[in-house]
Amino acid sequence: MPELRQSIAQHYHERTKYDPETISAKNKGLDWAKQPVPFKEYKIGSTFDLKPYIQEKPGSFNNDSEAQWWQRLSRLLFCSYGLTARMPSMGSTVYLRAAPSAGGLYPAEMYVISKGTQLLPPGLYNYQCRTHSLMHYWESDVWQKLQSACLENDSLQNAELAIVITSVFYRSSWRYEDRAYRRICLDSGHLIGNIELASALTDYRPHLIGGFVDEDVNELLYVDPKLEGAIAVVGLTDLEKNERENEQKSSLVPTALPSVTETDYPRIPDGELLNYFHFATQIQAGTADQLGKFNLEVNKDKSIEDKYNFSFCDKVSTVTKPVYWGKKLEELEETILKRRSTRAFSGESLQFEELKALLDFTYQPQNYIDQNLDNSPDYFDLNLIETFIAVSGVEGLERGCYYYAPSSQELRQIRFKNFRRQLHFLCLGQDLGRDASAVIFHTADLKAAVAQYGDRVYRYLHMDAGHLGQRLNLGAVRLGLGVSGIGGFFDDKVNEVLGIPNDEAVLYITTLGKPR
Repeated sequence: MPELRQSIAQHYHERTKYDPETISAKNKGLDWAKQPVPFKEYKIGSTFDLKPYIQEKPGSFNNDSEAQWWQRLSRLLFCSYGLTARMPSMGSTVYLRAAPSAGGLYPAEMYVISKGTQLLPPGLYNYQCRTHSLMHYWESDVWQKLQSACLENDSLQNAELAIVITSVFYRSSWRYEDRAYRRICLDSGHLIGNIELASALTDYRPHLIGGFVDEDVNELLYVDPKLEGAIAVVGLTDLEKNERENEQKSSLVPTALPSVTETDYPRIPDGELLNYFHFATQIQAGTADQLGKFNLEVNKDKSIEDKYNFSFCDKVSTVTKPVYWGKKLEELEETILKRRSTRAFSGESLQFEELKALLDFTYQPQNYIDQNLDNSPDYFDLNLIETFIAVSGVEGLERGCYYYAPSSQELRQIRFKNFRRQLHFLCLGQDLGRDASAVIFHTADLKAAVAQYGDRVYRYLHMDAGHLGQRLNLGAVRLGLGVSGIGGFFDDKVNEVLGIPNDEAVLYITTLGKPR
């Protein structure tokens, strides 16, 4: 009996793999005359300037409740996606933001929707990071439309503000072509990670929403869906106004809903695959009622499954003291704003305690509740993500490939080898792969994930991997280590070198080491 045809998510993943024999033929060079501008501009609208509030230290407006509110919103947006540096490049200026982006292309746009507060009128706002301001470009009450588009998600009931993350496709596809959708979703995950942590700094609780009717959200924002599309919604509960009991109740709402699984797709030319795939992963209005009945309890109480628990595996505990972020998380804010991707590693070894601290901050949020961080941050479904670590230079840890079991908090060695030469090759010849002390791989069984959530799961997987990657980024910077995410690699060779099943689709790579 012939095997069933792959879903469009599996087809997209296979089509956009890098292969050593074909990658040079696909590299056509960049058309610099068509380089995209990573900012949106509005010719009409009213501006809410947030700069005065970010320039003052927290607590400077203790006697002014209105100014305090504005300062909290200002810090939240700035720490999520604000401009943190300007660098000259080829006669122009490159603007770096709080969240990392592949190639510095920043495909994500961040919109704020206000239900209508005493200080922020109802309507649609675009966060203008160049001026650190909100552009109020639509003034009518659209909150009910947002709730409807999000299938009446309960997490919006106690919220007065919501953030919608969209992707401007060409910003990334200009350089990465059809494979850009992977990087778009990873970059959105970086931003979600920042929103989560910035919310802790400003007394908000973010509720991640992945199940929404795409067409309705795009229409709500007045974006052209061929050029830009919504990819995630984040409801913001104000913890200074809402009781913790209500906030905790809302957190039981699922973050992910399934889409259809498409197997009857035409032959799609190169250059058109990204847009076709994005539309194929949408939730359509006609199927929304059926999808809304998805089992709300699925995976909510299920701990992340531990694999590779063989009796012959060397198992090493990763239990350690949590990373300290300061009395009022001041070290967290400073780390977010000074984070940079490392350009070169020295080749020196890390200490095992440093690696353990990184894993603890990234995967064990329950250890940080005493520091006022969210002990259960929203992901789409972490049960789908697996973590492998190639160790090349960690004092106190043998070289080889390890599986990280977050529930048991231990590393399980599955291969004994020095991978430096192979890692250099896997990462497209980037020295970061060769000189890193440890390389973290996030993977997923794509076929099984599609069976659970439909083709939309491809978004969820990469955004979750980006979210984890951003926590690794910030933990590394806090510890004085070098870190850099890599979205370009020879997919199938990763499985071959690490000795992991072919079913594991490689999502993201994070390199760690001592900065040069």
